[in-house]
Amino acid sequence: MSTFDLYAMDPGEPNWPVPATGKARFNWEYDDGRDRLLALYQKGKDKQWDGQRRIDWDLEVDPYDPLGTPDEALSLYGTRHWAKLSERDKGELRRHYSSWQFSQFLHGEQGAMICAARIVESVPDLDAKFYSATQTMDEARHAEIYARFLQEKIGMLYPINDNLQSLLGDTLRDSRWDMPYLGMQVLIEGLALAAFGMIRDTTDKPLPQQILAYVMQDEARHVAFGRMALRDYYKQLSDAELREREEFVIEGCHLMRDRLRGVEVLENFGISRAEAEEYSERSEFLALFRKLLFSRIVPCVKDIGLWGERLQQAYVDMGVFEMGDSNLDLLMAQDEEIAEELDARRFAAEERERVAEVTEAIDSGAEQDS
Repeated sequence: MSTFDLYAMDPGEPNWPVPATGKARFNWEYDDGRDRLLALYQKGKDKQWDGQRRIDWDLEVDPYDPLGTPDEALSLYGTRHWAKLSERDKGELRRHYSSWQFSQFLHGEQGAMICAARIVESVPDLDAKFYSATQTMDEARHAEIYARFLQEKIGMLYPINDNLQSLLGDTLRDSRWDMPYLGMQVLIEGLALAAFGMIRDTTDKPLPQQILAYVMQDEARHVAFGRMALRDYYKQLSDAELREREEFVIEGCHLMRDRLRGVEVLENFGISRAEAEEYSERSEFLALFRKLLFSRIVPCVKDIGLWGERLQQAYVDMGVFEMGDSNLDLLMAQDEEIAEELDARRFAAEERERVAEVTEAIDSGAEQDS
């Protein structure tokens, strides 16, 4: 079956060509580079994994409640439309919301793969090229996993959100080599990480929990890479150059905030765009969700040296300024630990099952002999 048969609405043309700008940069200096980046490159090689094997795809998923989403989390909850929905309708609404959310994850991961490949091409330093090559493989794996989850477990996809597509296009069209880092590693990946983490920590469904935990383990390295590279580079820029990048961050943050409304889902249920936007803006759950989603972006922006007055004021206006004091290193360490703990629990359970099977086989053989 074609993926296009699973889209909940017309995704438009199957291909989206983005004109390439900027230079491809070769570097003939093959001596050792920066120790921190080379250590991250080694970790990137060591931590490669196979999504077909590490994830238990035999786990069943209810497509009408893939994440265990509570009613209160749906922006239609409490509106005049909610009382008219049957239980079947509510299940269908959960399916659409989960499909929409994971579809944006999928499209973002493809964007991350292309941006990582662009970094390999355009970044001047060989150590950064090495690491970006491992990230390109990571992002391909993530796109593969999200696509499989949507196709096999939910059976529905949504097209890329306009705001996400706009930020991706702006990131890829910019000729400056640092912009794929800033647009993807800091903004798009930072917001996605926070979204992944909120679902990972609240869902009681084992398959999406596995997927998100393992993807986040990789993403912790990616954000660390972006921070290292940009922090070093932005120390060299003029005030005017820094302000240009801060303006890009402000615009990108507004795009990322507004892409989270899921208006397309409600439109599929016969609700006008204006009314759907109103419900999204009134949703207390979505307001909290949107605020927490900047828990990864704001401290990263501050850490890399983009913290001018206009940017700080933008974060004040968005109600997320205080998140600049979040401990990003601690959050990333926790992402790594959660994935490792999940592996340990799974493998321990599998080992117990194997021991039980062997014991049962031995006992059965002994009974037959007697």
